[in-house]
Amino acid sequence: MTIHGLAGYGISFSVSVRRDLRDYYHQCNLDVMEVYNRSLDLLLAKNLYVPAPYFSNPKKQEPITDLTYALDFVGKQRLLNATEGGNIYFNLRKSMATKALLIAFKQVSKRKDVRKVMETGLDVAHKHIELYSSIMHEENLHTPPLLDNEITTSTHAPFSEKLMTFHAGAMFKVAITYYATAMTTSMRLDIVGHCEACILRDLKVAGRCSEVMIKNGWIEKPPEASDRKQM
Repeated sequence: MTIHGLAGYGISFSVSVRRDLRDYYHQCNLDVMEVYNRSLDLLLAKNLYVPAPYFSNPKKQEPITDLTYALDFVGKQRLLNATEGGNIYFNLRKSMATKALLIAFKQVSKRKDVRKVMETGLDVAHKHIELYSSIMHEENLHTPPLLDNEITTSTHAPFSEKLMTFHAGAMFKVAITYYATAMTTSMRLDIVGHCEACILRDLKVAGRCSEVMIKNGWIEKPPEASDRKQM
């Protein structure tokens, strides 16, 4: 969640003009970085943090001289490069966290419409985990551990149905931006295609979450442009 906060507060800071708002988002960024450092230090101290796969440093600089490096989509694909592997690993971690969150929210929700949207999101998260895990395993690279076994058997909701639906939708909306980054920085056409498909599936789930929130009156209408035609 602090990773999401760093991305969101960074954008908010960069689009703010009023000094008090800039000061506020500046402090938010500092606070989130502090929480991120403390949480990561704790994971490392307890030996619970699983680092991304290691890629060997090349012994010399080697330029790309063949267009098939980026355009070959027939036959055996070339090996993943560090950027592609890092993006896949990072998105796998987020998909696994999303899956665990949705399992837990579905388990404690009392509303049929909320449970249904959690189920839809679970199907998508599971599909993405299987897809990218298989790509990593084909290259003999490890994947992050699932978090499913961290979920208790409790059926008591820690949050309101509204907040759980919001969090579920937010996870998929944020994932879209990370898949877009992975798509634009990958040079293997199959990875680009997978990212595009993931974005479309995530958009569908995010839309379903918005549907539930709108039907239940859980979204506040933001300020709108003045209707000059009506005036």
